[in-house]
Amino acid sequence: MKRTLLFYILLFSFITLNSQNTVGTISVTADVYDGYTLFSTHTKAHLLDNCGQVINTWSSTYLPGNSVYLLPNGNLLRTGRLAQGANPIALPGAGGVVELFDWDGNILWTWIDSSETSRQHHDVFPMPNGNVLILSADIITQAEAIQAGRDPLQLLDSELYNERIYEVEPDGATGGTIVWEWNVKDHLIQNLDPTKDNFGVVADNPGKVNINFLNGFDAENNWLHINAIQYDEEFDQIIISSRRMSEIWAIDHSITTAQAAGVAGDLLYRWGNPQAYDQGTVGDRKLFGQHTPHYIPSGLPNARKIMLFNNGFGRTPEYSEVVIIDPPVDINGNYTYTPGTAYGPTSTFFRYPDTPPASNSEFYSAIISSARQLPNGNILVCEGREAFFFELDTNNNIVWEYASPISNADGTVYDQGDPIPPNNFAFRATKYSTSYSAFDGRDLTPGAPLENNPDITSCQSILSDEDFEVINVTLYPNPVQDYLNIEANVIIEKIEFYSISGAKILESSKIDNINISSLRKGVYFAKIYSGEKSMSKKIIKQ
Repeated sequence: MKRTLLFYILLFSFITLNSQNTVGTISVTADVYDGYTLFSTHTKAHLLDNCGQVINTWSSTYLPGNSVYLLPNGNLLRTGRLAQGANPIALPGAGGVVELFDWDGNILWTWIDSSETSRQHHDVFPMPNGNVLILSADIITQAEAIQAGRDPLQLLDSELYNERIYEVEPDGATGGTIVWEWNVKDHLIQNLDPTKDNFGVVADNPGKVNINFLNGFDAENNWLHINAIQYDEEFDQIIISSRRMSEIWAIDHSITTAQAAGVAGDLLYRWGNPQAYDQGTVGDRKLFGQHTPHYIPSGLPNARKIMLFNNGFGRTPEYSEVVIIDPPVDINGNYTYTPGTAYGPTSTFFRYPDTPPASNSEFYSAIISSARQLPNGNILVCEGREAFFFELDTNNNIVWEYASPISNADGTVYDQGDPIPPNNFAFRATKYSTSYSAFDGRDLTPGAPLENNPDITSCQSILSDEDFEVINVTLYPNPVQDYLNIEANVIIEKIEFYSISGAKILESSKIDNINISSLRKGVYFAKIYSGEKSMSKKIIKQ
């Protein structure tokens, strides 16, 4: 919610966060969206409030593999990275295990997709019916690739990876039934060899993928590098991101598995690089290593448009951007296409930054990352390479910044004041409304921030629930030794004292001569309540 708080404190007046904050919540304004942010790093998934205080944490034995989702019932769906072992499928973003936790961190279901023939990677998606959509890779042998029309000179690894999307219905603690499947190998085109499969005119078949288009990359087995799948319930379609093709695709999920292997399973829509289907040149390319394309759901600003994070990898200058496009689609999910041309639109509906920088930009993440539309019009951005999240208001002003203080490589927790940890990764960040059904009946009492030696006093003041136009509060003496007094122009009902780590250590209904002699010397937060309102102040115990 937006606050219009104006208050005066005798010894402290906070407007922005302390300038020395380098990790955790770095900056915040009252225009930040009121919600909880979820992300996964190292072996844990964390749900945080806007001051970086922990609402909940889920622990796994696996590093991210890579996506994480909080479900409407409060369960958590997370992918994990299994050791490579004997699995011959080696590609960035490899996972291998999908885990479902309850709110309290208990494992409800585990699904393993890591074998000599298959490996889950990058993304999964929780379906509305309780099933799980999974992105996986398996092997197309050298002989199979050549028969499919691959140029034999473009088989650097003597194989290709087939990208496979399947839907599994969980059963028990570790079981499941695959109820739907789509494979890219069923939707190929080539114009190299008429004696091989899939021969045809690439430009006349925009629904198929050119098996010989490399987009400037080496002829590796990981020729597509699909890095995201997002399901859209309203169209019953899956939106796919192919990093190597610099394209996003839409496919139909409403058809059967048998139909998905035929023409009905061809691409319904594609955008970002028309040269991939011989309807443009390199100069027409719009996307560079993009991640997380998805339809913005109805009910949100910019509804039914596609939002994505355009990483900017491989272009000059190097910079990332948040992009929204308005695809040529009707209310039933049917796309308009004119044969002999590229799919529209020819320009973006929205982009941040609105103009390219003159040189390489500080806003740049070569890999991973995401952007999400929020209900109040703000946009949450995950600059994934550094696990740095920020929120834009409707005027593209930054109203919140957060840097994860945890190294994704080894789980080291950094101190406030330290630089952003090296090897810091977050595949995505998602912010959920405080009214999201997952939080119904849950204990949402904030715990300590993730960073060591946190300093969130000013954040708590800025985001206080206090609505009074003017509040005069004096805490004295401050610094204090044994007894603290409160003087205010409102009725104070109670005061709670918290350690700098966020632990509640004392509570009092008194406002005069509050005995704090039992507290050790140091800095504490005093949370003051008046009716349903509260505000936090810093005190120094001598």
